[in-house]
Amino acid sequence: MKKNKDLSACAASELPDGSPYSIAIAVADWNAEVTHAMLEGATETLLKSGVKEENIITVHVPGSFELTSAAGMLLNYTSADAVICIGCVIQGETRHFEFISHAVAGGIAQLCASQCRPVIFSVLTTNTPEQAKERAGGKCGNKGVEGAVTALRMCHLNDQLSSCKSKKSR
Repeated sequence: MKKNKDLSACAASELPDGSPYSIAIAVADWNAEVTHAMLEGATETLLKSGVKEENIITVHVPGSFELTSAAGMLLNYTSADAVICIGCVIQGETRHFEFISHAVAGGIAQLCASQCRPVIFSVLTTNTPEQAKERAGGKCGNKGVEGAVTALRMCHLNDQLSSCKSKKSR
């Protein structure tokens, strides 16, 4: 039996208090029907958890390839506690899908490893537009919601670990 690993159903009471956090979201406008639904889900989740509307920074980029660059800019030029990268790459007839998917995943992974703030990978890589829609508010949940849940949990973890470090240095 397969366990449900869909964080979209995470109850607001299970989320860390988002009120102390500033969260940035970089969203790709390519496949906007999908990515904007994910953005809506992420934003609603952040607001429900207590993140103030003025502490949600949203930037739009042309496509998923530009997410890594935008996330780096957000980390450098804002005080965001985390960055959520929202995109959607759908398999086509050429290998373009593979190159973009690998570049985005690798770029975001590098940012994660080099920063002390979480960078969340909410990029769909699907075979069909239907699969993407199912993951942007359809029967498979909303991966934007999952990105927001992950960002909040990672911010909370960062706070917990920071307090451990300050206790240790006393």
